[in-house]
Parts: sequence; structure tokens; C-alpha cells
Amino acid sequence: MIGIGGSTIKAELEAIKPAAHLVKPIQKEEFQQRMDKACKFMQEHNVPALYLHAGTNLFYFTGMKWGASERMVGALLFPNGKLIYIAPEFEKGTIFDFMLIEGAVKGWEEHESPYQLFVTLLKENGVASGAIAMDEATPFFVFDGIRNCQNSYELVSAKAITAGCRMIKSEAEIAIMQHAMNITLEVHKAVARILYVGISAKEVTDFIHEAHIKYGATSGSYFCIVLFGVDSSFPHGVKTPKDLEENEVVLVDTGCMLHDYISDITRTYVFGKANEEQTRIWNIEKETQQAAFDAAQLGNTCADVDNASRVVLESHGLGPDYKLPGLPHRTGHGIGLGIHEWPYIVRNDKTVLTAGMTFSNEPMICVPDKFGIRLEDHIYMTNDGPKWFTKPMHSIDNPFGI
Repeated sequence: MIGIGGSTIKAELEAIKPAAHLVKPIQKEEFQQRMDKACKFMQEHNVPALYLHAGTNLFYFTGMKWGASERMVGALLFPNGKLIYIAPEFEKGTIFDFMLIEGAVKGWEEHESPYQLFVTLLKENGVASGAIAMDEATPFFVFDGIRNCQNSYELVSAKAITAGCRMIKSEAEIAIMQHAMNITLEVHKAVARILYVGISAKEVTDFIHEAHIKYGATSGSYFCIVLFGVDSSFPHGVKTPKDLEENEVVLVDTGCMLHDYISDITRTYVFGKANEEQTRIWNIEKETQQAAFDAAQLGNTCADVDNASRVVLESHGLGPDYKLPGLPHRTGHGIGLGIHEWPYIVRNDKTVLTAGMTFSNEPMICVPDKFGIRLEDHIYMTNDGPKWFTKPMHSIDNPFGI
């Protein structure tokens, strides 16, 4: 196998040069543009207020990084652009410190109800009734608290606004994601070079984490799945991963976070010499991934892409549907601030593909009790159709096209 084995963890880590600094984070002006877009949508659809809860939606629209907890922290956005942050009174100073897009901060003392404050703020801003768009990631305890302290408002999902905005990535977002994908691809190449018979999944996982850090992704690996042999037939791994043996399938799925955006790439190959069945399934997987890419055309739906994968698999006697050997899950998922976000490449998602959408292409083939093959690269949609973030694997005997 070309590019597999022959190096060491020490040598590969020493060869890495930081690269994360070569791309800029999202600037304040873009956060304001996102809020303006949400306000325009609210005006067009008569949405009187939008609640953004601590987490990725609050960050996406306001630039404020605040983790969700047992206390309600979020923001109300009104169609006229007015923004009001809601937080515990004792956190107000910190909220101001984290604030990027300016807005009033309304606090509640520990013995008071933040849900009643929420209702009061709506009324003070001229919203006496109607359907309030709630961040779809709002915890149930917040939703339930607001629901039970008033009868003037209907609480509805804000997904049409939040997902409607977040699905369409800007040039700046795509540039960050491209850089993160490039880093993770280089980590994958280094992983392949450090392999040897007997290496443990943990050793590889630890190396991947350190390699991402050395490239400048300060939090290291956002996630990491390393599987050898029969373990690779389980898409998201096993409780106790085995050590590597000669002529086994190696599946590595990992990514990092760069300026809050996430990379996600899977590489699968054989350490040693691939047998006939491994080669056959690997080649079918590559054909299936290409068919999904070819179906990802402007105007087609997410469902069309998933269906294209399954047509190829069934033509080779795999499946049908989710039956094994075959593809047990959807063909892909959107990616951005979340590793799994809209749109989803699955048969019941009729979202029409539009320029700016970004999503994975990973129609994994699982062969029970033997191995699994997953080739995962991501697509971004342009006005000219689909483009790869990273070049797909080359061949089973030269996986990185060296």
C-alpha cells in the first residue's frame, strides 16, 4: 500500500507546521448581516419575535459564545432589529464582556422567573400575542417554563429561520471550512504513515488529537473514530477497539474545529495487502460516493442524492434500503457550526440543493462480521454545481493518490 506505514509518531508530529492562522474568523459585519437577514425573514412572514438560546444559534446570529446550562441565557430578536439579551443578573457583566452585537441586557435574580421576564419583554416591545419563534435547540425546561407562565403566545419552532439562514454558507464560512478540511486531510495522511502491526486505536486517536493541535486547532480533535478489522463494520465504533493486525481494514473518521467551524473526513484503506472482497467493496464504495456527487446538482433534492447512492449499491446486489451488507444510514449530513446540521442527505429530506449548502458524502458499506468501508468527503454547492472540499480517495492500493 502506497503511503501506508514507514514513519513514526515523533517524526510526523515534528514535521507539522501551524496553519490555522492562515484564515480569518467571521467578522462582526457578517454577524450583523445574519441578523438583518433573519429580521427580513421575520418581516416577510409576520414573525413578531425570535428567541435564540445559548449555543450555536445565539453565536451564529450575534457572535456571542455562551454555553447552555441549567439557567436560561439567550436573546430576543425583533423584526425591527432590536436585540435584547436575557441572562441571570449576576452574569450581566460577563455578558457585556462577551457581547459582539450590541443590545440591552435584562437580568433576573436567582429567586425570580426568567420565563416571566421573557413574557414581560415581549409585552414591553409591543408583542401582545402571536406565535413566537423559538430556537429549535431550546431545552424543554425553558420551553415548558415559558409555556406555563402565560396564555398569550404560541411557541413555535424557529427552524425555518435558523436553518434557513445557516444552511446557506457565506464565502467566509466556506473559506474557514476549507482550511479546516485541508488540515484534517493532512492529519489523515500522517495517520496512515504511522501505522504498524500492533498499534492500538488509542495511540492513533491520541496522535490525531496532538496533530490537530500542532496545526493550530487549539482544542485538538473535535471527535475521533479509529477502527481496525471487524470493528470497522460498526459505523460509530465499538466499546473496546482492537489493535491493528496485518491485512486489516483501517477506518479513521475525524475532524477539528477552526474558528468555530468543523471539519469531518473519513479515510478507509487496508494495512498490508487487500483481499478480493475488500477490494470489491472498496471500489463499490468509491463508485457510490461518485454517484452521490453527480446527483448533487442545483435543483435536485437531498433525497435525490441519497437515492442515487442506493441505486448503485443495489446494482451490485447490496441492500436494498438499509439492509446489510449495504448502507445502514443516510448518505450524508450538513455541516458548519454543528457537525451534523441541515440539510440531511436522506430520502425524506426534500430540501432543494442551493448554492452555499455544505454537506457530507459518505455512503458507507457495512459487511457484517467482516469490515466496513466509508469514504467521506464534503461538498459545497456553488452556482456552477457541486464542488469537493477535499479530493476523494484515489484507489485502495494508493488511497491518497501519491
